Amino acid sequence: MNTYLSQVLQAVEKRDPSEPLFLQAVKEVIESLDPIIAEHPEIEEEAILERLCEPERQIIFRIAWQNDKGQTQVNRGFRIGFNSSLGPYKGGLRFHPTVNLDTIKFLGFEQIFKNSLTNLPIGGGKGGSDFNPKGKSECEVMRFCQAFMSELFRYVGFQTDVPAGDIGVGGREIGFLFGQYKKLTQRFEPGVITGKDVGLGGSLARKEATGFGVVYFAKAMLQTRKTDLSGKTCLVSGSGNVAIYCIKKLQDMGAKVVACSDSSGSIHDPEGIDLDVVRLLKESEKARISEYIYRRPRATFRAKQTVWDIPCEMASPCATQNELNEKDAKTLLKNGCILIAEGANMPSTPDAIKVFQQKKILFGPAKASNAGGVAVSALEMQQNASLEQWTFQMVDQRLQGIMNTIHGSCLHYSEKYHRKDDNIFGANVAGFLRVAQAVHAYGVI
Repeated sequence: MNTYLSQVLQAVEKRDPSEPLFLQAVKEVIESLDPIIAEHPEIEEEAILERLCEPERQIIFRIAWQNDKGQTQVNRGFRIGFNSSLGPYKGGLRFHPTVNLDTIKFLGFEQIFKNSLTNLPIGGGKGGSDFNPKGKSECEVMRFCQAFMSELFRYVGFQTDVPAGDIGVGGREIGFLFGQYKKLTQRFEPGVITGKDVGLGGSLARKEATGFGVVYFAKAMLQTRKTDLSGKTCLVSGSGNVAIYCIKKLQDMGAKVVACSDSSGSIHDPEGIDLDVVRLLKESEKARISEYIYRRPRATFRAKQTVWDIPCEMASPCATQNELNEKDAKTLLKNGCILIAEGANMPSTPDAIKVFQQKKILFGPAKASNAGGVAVSALEMQQNASLEQWTFQMVDQRLQGIMNTIHGSCLHYSEKYHRKDDNIFGANVAGFLRVAQAVHAYGVI
């Protein structure tokens, strides 16, 4: 590694030694930048990389709210604006008990480059809380969201910081958050938050966007090998929003998805996942995936097991970070997998990625392959600004174009620097250069 890059990485490790996820994300990007340092001396001269590794602002706040028993509960909230060189901070809110500063910083850092890859005018940010919406009543979720926005509303705005949904934050939560923002500010500003219901100014195809985008990116990768998704056996981890719409689009394109999962275990349905059953369980009944076998008796529930030991040609980790490890990667390759398209944020461990790269299989890194969600969020902002409502087909067509452009950028830089089919390298360089050029243009601010 270039001496300058090593020094920057060491400085970040010294400054943030207790943040392993953030350090993992930073290291992955820095390791890709060797070839461009000599071509762009301003990166070192103007400390551009150092500036990108330090958030522009970090907001941590207390959320006090009451449960249905009248008991006061206390949670911690976060909103990190990592970089606004390309536009207002843009990134989701995650409500999950594992959320801490490390989680939000890693997600926010990844968001810088993911958003850059879309070629849309959005910067990188992220936020959330250690609040767990599971097991809470609708009134409890509402009270929490209102308390959360009562602290956050001072820092967000259409041209400043535009939150969206993430794990634990869907249309219901977005509605509560937006309602409280409207009450506190006395302004109806739909562009201040995305992922809204269509009736509140939300975009059609937003719910589907991340999962659909993963498949569009996978399709683009396969086209470089002169093949497509038709007839291919696929695995998808998770059973949330991203996983559900990844499965749907795979099935639409003729693929056969035979497994999905949740935190309790995985289901294997050799005849193909019945998506209607999964959606009924997860979206309507809020049930565990284990209930699937009572609707599809030929399927198997595997308690506390992942999906990665099932033979397939394509795998898409859509659950959470670092869910696919080195052992899983080797098992996937042994069982015939030729393509990985990441749907979650940083779901493959560094050791797993090395296995995939050594075998030169098609690999879609999260910052490229799951950028569809934030891309359509930006399209939602455009619709709000112009007081328009686009059709589902219009949004979906724009999404496909954006995912193809992202893949084209990855391909361009991987080939330019003789790293054929290395989409991790291509995504990191393409995303970094666009942001770095903006930082350079502003001078030292």
